[in-house]
Amino acid sequence: MSTPDVGALQLSRRNMLRAGLAAGLAGIVAPALGACTAEGRPGLLTVAGGEPGGFYLEFSTLLAESLQRHGVAERAVVEATGGSLDNLEYLRTGRADLAVALADAASRQASTPGAHPGEIVALGKVYENYVHCVVRKDSNIGSLAGLAGRTVAVGRPGSGTSLITPRLIEVAGLAPTPDGSPATWKTITVKNLGLNDGLVALRDGSVDALFWSGGVPTAAIAAAHRDTGLALLDLSALLPALRARHGAFYDRVLIPAGSYEGMPAVWTIGVANLLLCRADLDERTVRRTVELLVGHAEELIPRSSVGVQFLSPESLINTAGIPLHPAAAAAYRTLHG
Repeated sequence: MSTPDVGALQLSRRNMLRAGLAAGLAGIVAPALGACTAEGRPGLLTVAGGEPGGFYLEFSTLLAESLQRHGVAERAVVEATGGSLDNLEYLRTGRADLAVALADAASRQASTPGAHPGEIVALGKVYENYVHCVVRKDSNIGSLAGLAGRTVAVGRPGSGTSLITPRLIEVAGLAPTPDGSPATWKTITVKNLGLNDGLVALRDGSVDALFWSGGVPTAAIAAAHRDTGLALLDLSALLPALRARHGAFYDRVLIPAGSYEGMPAVWTIGVANLLLCRADLDERTVRRTVELLVGHAEELIPRSSVGVQFLSPESLINTAGIPLHPAAAAAYRTLHG
């Protein structure tokens, strides 16, 4: 299939979600949400989000607004965080009730020594994350191999980006070397910078590339592109080795042409995002949140988004090996059979 066709397919799926899915299911779910009383409703729900300018915080803010609007909680608030790894820790320690995290990060957390099996469970797979390798348009860097001898921003500690970037560099043959300095790899110098600090560093030339895992478009990257002029590197050739070494969490996905003004389409690595909670979250809140994901999907997609969303029952349940909360599984059976 040609690149434009795949881009059109992704855009069509997004449009379907906006215009068709919610309309088709709202008749089932919306009355149930509207009929809910305050009895048993939590006074506050906290959603662990992500960095300003990134898709996590956008999605989490829309989710919190929707949770409050439809009476799932009296009040819902968002916590800005470093990303997936931070969000999992927020859930584990009870600082958040809901959180978004990448499937690979959630799987790693579940297998970490000392983790309690089933402590963190899923409410659904919500959207696709796209790994961006961002360089300045006026650089002569056209591939990942071109980063040899360069300095790159590899994600803020606590982010999902900081998990996948070392894996990508490893499978590209640029593995870390035991030289006594955690900041220097074989032919690449790394800086643990997140989205916003990394974009500043890219603009002033203190880094040559920025890795970021997020939705499409990522607002902060779009703004920096308008100001500086950026380009994206194709990472898809790394997929077979990445899957062989680190699991089947990763897919070949397309950032459609025009996602960032004037940029051509580019293939990259995709990782599914999950909406997670603790296993002890009460059944009513879980059920009502699932009903919200299905029946009000259109409220949870940022207007600028062109990436793939999974806000339909048959997609939401595919949670990459992370078990669904029992009340979520029951809700999906009720909604979809």
